[in-house]
Amino acid sequence: MAAIQIGRVCIKTKGRDSGEKVVVTKIIDENFVMIKSSSRKKTPERKCSVLHLEPTETTVS
Repeated sequence: MAAIQIGRVCIKTKGRDSGEKVVVTKIIDENFVMIKSSSRKKTPERKCSVLHLEPTETTVS
């Protein structure tokens, strides 16, 4: 869980948005986070499982 933190840029590995870059905006618990994606128009912020994310070395301030 140390790699998943607020502001971390991740790549979705599962689901409809797989392959897209997202930003972690809030940590709900050890299994779920809120992410924000620029590719989604209606609901850009949504809940996501930590297992479906691949963290990158990039962070957003």
